[in-house]
Amino acid sequence: MNSLYRSPLETRYASREMQSIWSPDRKFSTWRRLWLALAEAQRELGLNISQEQINELAAHLDDIDYEAASKYETKFRHDVMAHIRAYSDVAPKAGPIIHLGATSQYVNCNTDLILFRDSLELIVAKLARVIDALGNFAIEYRDLPTLAFTHFQPAQPTTVGKRGAMWAYDLVLGLEEIEYRLDTLRFRGIKGTTGTQASFMALFDGNETKVEKLDQLVTEKMGWPADQRFALTGQTYPRIVDAQVLSSLAIIAASLHKIATDIRLLANRKEIEEPFGKDQVGSSAMAYKRNPMRCERVCGMARFVMNLVQNPLQTAATQWLERTLDDSSNRRLVLPESFLALDGSLDVMHNVTSGLVVYEKTIRANLMAELPFMATENMIMAAVKQGADRREAHEIIRQHSQEAAQHVKAEGGKNDLLERLRDEDMFRNLDLDEVLDPMAYVGRAPEQVDRFIAEIVDPMRKRHADSLTESTRLRV
Repeated sequence: MNSLYRSPLETRYASREMQSIWSPDRKFSTWRRLWLALAEAQRELGLNISQEQINELAAHLDDIDYEAASKYETKFRHDVMAHIRAYSDVAPKAGPIIHLGATSQYVNCNTDLILFRDSLELIVAKLARVIDALGNFAIEYRDLPTLAFTHFQPAQPTTVGKRGAMWAYDLVLGLEEIEYRLDTLRFRGIKGTTGTQASFMALFDGNETKVEKLDQLVTEKMGWPADQRFALTGQTYPRIVDAQVLSSLAIIAASLHKIATDIRLLANRKEIEEPFGKDQVGSSAMAYKRNPMRCERVCGMARFVMNLVQNPLQTAATQWLERTLDDSSNRRLVLPESFLALDGSLDVMHNVTSGLVVYEKTIRANLMAELPFMATENMIMAAVKQGADRREAHEIIRQHSQEAAQHVKAEGGKNDLLERLRDEDMFRNLDLDEVLDPMAYVGRAPEQVDRFIAEIVDPMRKRHADSLTESTRLRV
């Protein structure tokens, strides 16, 4: 096993649940279920298919002989024909009616759509867990003031909880996107070789009603509403759907990348860190290091997912007329790996957001080092209320602010703006400590967190209550 390449998505990152969805067992057993559904529906509509043949197909949905299928594929150079033969070996009486009237894309396309649905449902569950964890974090730190940044330069303060709520809201928007994809995901059904259903018209002697009913029955037997089918297809379902789904995954990946990057930046400031195990090693050389390896992993895998979006767009753009085959080998790589990589990213992010370490004293120290500059407008207003000339107050603060900033930057000193202003007659009677209360500068951040939890997170928790009780296993 170790002498051959194995994808890190299998060995290190993706969960067993997502790997199971994209496994050979799930794929080929779904093919067999599609063949069974087609045969059942054809029998119900009057074709000469016996119940014995149906029973034989139903008895062999999961006992797939991969060695036999491989030998057949070597002979026929066609994977669908290989599996039809392998299925016929264990269901010989049903062999003549397996795949009756169908094209390869009957099993390929419909299976992909089923795997999309199952994978998206798992992504929804994992997204809900991360949003839930960030919601708890936001409430816990709803009113802890912290320095906010624009352009990664100090700006007006916010709260740690508000920042956590913003992280969660990005994922909420991604969750809405995935839920929309699930609600609108269509089934291909039975459309025939070029989408005209001509082969089924021949089977049913030109009876359009029966052909339409066949499409409906197969769709319903595979767990899809009959009215949620593609109105038209060529040989395949519209490949633009792949681009839509992967774009939705990339939106979540971008949000995860942003959150993980923010945490990495805050770790550098010694304000917030990802969990760090008791025996965890940060560096093989620098024993003191606490590298943010989990967030770095999220960024790496998220970047991979984001970069895959262009691929299905190119595939959709180059589908000649009713279909060309150069999508097949490409999609075998792109579709599963997009889901597997995002799945792994969500597991890591849930682990991180469930155990974020917050250093409140450092957060306050970093904020207070900058707050005097941000409080200068309030100081001017307070001085004016006591009779000072606004222009004079502004000039005094401007001069001292520049000098204090230079002292910090050029000399490595602390921000001594307050000490400088205390010596000015204009500000001597002001309670500068009151002016520097951080909570006076966070606006409605705590209340925004409360509203976000009540109106957005709590309803999400109710919709996905079952998912929130499941645990996440971090593999490496």
